Amino acid sequence: MTEPAQRSRTSGSRPMEADVDVFGLTHPGRVRTANEDHFLIASLHKLLRVQQSSLPEEDYPQLVSHSRGYLFLVADGVGGRPDGHLASETVLRTIADHVTNLMDLYRRLDSDRESVFLRELTGSVERSHAILKEHGERNHEGQGLATTLTMVAVLWPRAYLVQVGDSRCYRLRGGRLERLSRDQTVAQALVDSGALTPEEATRSPFRSVLSSAVGGPEALPITASDDLRRDDVMLLCTDGLTKHVSEVEIEQELLGMESAERSCHRLVDLALERGGGDNITVVIGRMRPKLGRASGARASAAEV
Repeated sequence: MTEPAQRSRTSGSRPMEADVDVFGLTHPGRVRTANEDHFLIASLHKLLRVQQSSLPEEDYPQLVSHSRGYLFLVADGVGGRPDGHLASETVLRTIADHVTNLMDLYRRLDSDRESVFLRELTGSVERSHAILKEHGERNHEGQGLATTLTMVAVLWPRAYLVQVGDSRCYRLRGGRLERLSRDQTVAQALVDSGALTPEEATRSPFRSVLSSAVGGPEALPITASDDLRRDDVMLLCTDGLTKHVSEVEIEQELLGMESAERSCHRLVDLALERGGGDNITVVIGRMRPKLGRASGARASAAEV
């Protein structure tokens, strides 16, 4: 992904909801007794809410417009801190509430407003950080609640990424899987400094030690944006998936995917077969292939 830039004028019309296949799945794993992961998939609409009218109800105009975009969120409450599940839940609720107030901005989004939009998304993360810190000071003797967060806002023909922590965002494009996020861990910092190789980092005891977390000592959001293509597949996940399933295996699953729902289940099942040592969450979104297109939008969520 790149920093905010001129929006593409050649990406075609906005997809209809029936063109979109999205699904999310979370599982506590085979070791943890509680699931501290949360995810959210939301379609973004203009809304007209009729409070009262002399017209018959069936004569009301359409209350909700076609989707103008999608919001994907995954959050992984930090283990070893109090109320990890509450941390991830609070962040998702806070951001969802904030995003509902941005409709006018992204309805008129252009290259000038794009940086403003990203600042607003980042501001929602900063607000979440402050809420978690305050909660920790009041209820846990200064030890704040903490969570990772990876968020993608899809507003055709652009996608906007905001990330804190080590929950990942991938994109399948042209048959190749790309990692769009960057782990904010001590191990990754050691790789960046040349002290570790990427391979050594996968075995390092610091691979899961966060250098940035919402509610932690520091929250340092990473932001990026890029054009979308109709064959793109987006996948967000917590590290409960990537601890057990390699990027090559994720790529192969997405290359042969039948539906977002089926691929979510297959990836979670694979992580469980290999031990399921952590909570596992996967969110997948894509445009439906033109051939064999199913009817109706598939915007679903499940917990097993």
